[in-house]
Amino acid sequence: MNVPATREDLMIVNMGPHHPSMHGVLRLIVTLDGEDVIDCEPILGYLHRGMEKIAENRTIIQYLPYVTPSHLLWLGPFMADIGAQTPFFYIFRERELVYDLFEAATGMRMMHNYFRIGGVAADLPYGWIDK
Repeated sequence: MNVPATREDLMIVNMGPHHPSMHGVLRLIVTLDGEDVIDCEPILGYLHRGMEKIAENRTIIQYLPYVTPSHLLWLGPFMADIGAQTPFFYIFRERELVYDLFEAATGMRMMHNYFRIGGVAADLPYGWIDK
């Protein structure tokens, strides 16, 4: 059986960034010799969404929807990572309550564009503070 000789030059492949199960992001820099993995360098916490580049050609009002989503969900997986599983389930309940308030005030649950320079887009509806 003839075994084909592999190339002498190695291939470096960027895999990621990945977002495994909302616990954080993972990027792998893999060095390949043909189909064989020679080296793999994991980089944790790498995430670049190009926010700065997006902001370059927009006014502040156009850019606000990119930075206003409210994410309470980070706390649940973080607590699960350190061994506390129960708060993960409570976070979903609390997140829904916060989203209900956002929806009552802005008409949208997540991608609300409510805040403006110098204030907010509209007054809170009657009875909102009592919720």
